[in-house]
Amino acid sequence: MERVWHDNLTGPSEESIGLVVSVNGTQATVRLNAVSRALAPDSVQATVGKFAAIRTRASLLVGVITKISTPAPQSGAGPGDHAIGQVDLLGEIKQGERRTYFQRGVTEYPLIGDSVGLLTHDQLRLIYDISGPRTINIGSLQQDTSIGGYISVDDMVNKHFAVFGTTGVGKSSGIAIILREILDARPDLRMFLIDPHNEYGRSFDDRALVCNPRNLKLPFWLFNFEEIVDVFFRGRPGLEEEVAILSEVIPLAKANFAGASAADRLVLRKSDPKSAGFTVDTPVPYRLSDLVALVDERMGKLENRASWTRYNRLIARIETIRNDPRYAFMFDNANVGGDTMVEVVSQLFRLPANGKPMTIMQLAGFPAEVVDSVVSVLCRTAFEFGLWSDGAAPLLFVCEEAHRYAPADRAIGFGPTRKAVSRIAKEGRKYGVFLGLVTQRPAELDPTIISQCSTLFTMRMANDRDQAIVRAAVSDAAGGLLNFVSSLGTREVFAFGEGVALPTRLRFKELEAEFIPRGESLGSARVDGEQALNTDFIASVVQRWRGAMMSQRLTADAPPVEDDLDALAADEFVRVPLTRGIAPEQGATLLKKGAAGPQPVAFPSQPAPGPTFRGLRK
Repeated sequence: MERVWHDNLTGPSEESIGLVVSVNGTQATVRLNAVSRALAPDSVQATVGKFAAIRTRASLLVGVITKISTPAPQSGAGPGDHAIGQVDLLGEIKQGERRTYFQRGVTEYPLIGDSVGLLTHDQLRLIYDISGPRTINIGSLQQDTSIGGYISVDDMVNKHFAVFGTTGVGKSSGIAIILREILDARPDLRMFLIDPHNEYGRSFDDRALVCNPRNLKLPFWLFNFEEIVDVFFRGRPGLEEEVAILSEVIPLAKANFAGASAADRLVLRKSDPKSAGFTVDTPVPYRLSDLVALVDERMGKLENRASWTRYNRLIARIETIRNDPRYAFMFDNANVGGDTMVEVVSQLFRLPANGKPMTIMQLAGFPAEVVDSVVSVLCRTAFEFGLWSDGAAPLLFVCEEAHRYAPADRAIGFGPTRKAVSRIAKEGRKYGVFLGLVTQRPAELDPTIISQCSTLFTMRMANDRDQAIVRAAVSDAAGGLLNFVSSLGTREVFAFGEGVALPTRLRFKELEAEFIPRGESLGSARVDGEQALNTDFIASVVQRWRGAMMSQRLTADAPPVEDDLDALAADEFVRVPLTRGIAPEQGATLLKKGAAGPQPVAFPSQPAPGPTFRGLRK
């Protein structure tokens, strides 16, 4: 990065603090004049973290002091007479014919005896004040608070970035500041934020669409084969025999939906999966009723009834998931209106934005066993839309708690999610899909994905393994600054990489109180004193608890729910046996009568359908 300034700023600082005594490829060793303020109260004091300026014949070398020590007694120097400092060399301020500018890297190294000073205010401005139409200001320099902490938004976003820091250091507020600034600087860029703890819903005014299980419609048929198997088996490995059955019938179910007539469907049911025209991963609609019917049909053709078990078990899995109200965002009205993929993609990725270029996907509230599958679908869909649109609509995909979805240990986590995140990291920039990673445990995040991020923001981290991972990812000569990470204050951050002029220590600006991220479970739900913690309060909590486990239809209408199904009026509901040869009293699904035919009704107290039951239209 090159920065232009029109004044002559290549001269040394006002006062020398020492002389160069040795040089290697990345560092210079400096003999500092005064050790303590007591010995030289009016002298310029040098300490770790300060920027040094070394005057050479062609330029002013810029470096950062990373270590200071006093000489050993046997050197002959009295204690406090002088100190030895290590300076990491970073770049040069050069004087051209018409301009003075800063550039990274070193073209001419200092000589022994060259004078060393501290960078002046104007020299710091020359390096760090890169303000312009394609930059954002996230705070101020720790060394000089009058100089803004400017970031090149294009270099940061287009080449991915990551934010690391433990809990309680201001990481969430820092993320909110960065993303708010990006929204202002890049109106052409849409943004998608994975919010595992429902923290960011209030942090972006009315510029963000907040999605959660209550308002999200993510049709199950958008899930690829690995993802839908993960859903049906509730996050556990699929049984080989049942997975094989699914791989055969899913393409046929997709073909059935696409068929124009009942005759077509009958022919397709009997056809080979390879001739159906669809693969298990083709993102086209199909009906769960067709899927179950195809499984049931194959079961009916078996001569050995002992083999029915795996088919009955698979049907039971599908029916249980479909009737579970927690999965309403996937299965409720999934095929109403036919193919809704255009509408789903348009809503998720804000096309058009309609004043809300950002989507916040709140994951708290989704069934825990399918969160990984949901994140996988969202990552994969974001990448593939960018791929097939040739990057026509740039998107920044920001993943909070990234170590949960792309862990370093491949034996844990959900493989398709890691694959989807990794694909964005490796190939996304070619198709206008950019990645922002946020984690408190970089040691648990796939290092290959970290290596794809060209700009890193590192806040306080005490864990040695986390620091080692970040140190390995930092390519700048100022990697020695990471030694100070464990002592950073709240809202302080070291910024490295292509988005900043030089590695430096910044302090995030203050975020207005109403925009500070906080979990939605806090705040209004709190009560003052133990007097309010009575049975009425507990009853209200239980009501919310149960409501989260009910279907959207029942919670919206709020009808009375009877624990005894037989107490319901017979003229309102019909009890339907779900499989051939099974008596209704052994188990059934209640279907509500209506003009469109009987519709399933979910009851919190109703046991899950047995393995030999299947929903039928009246």
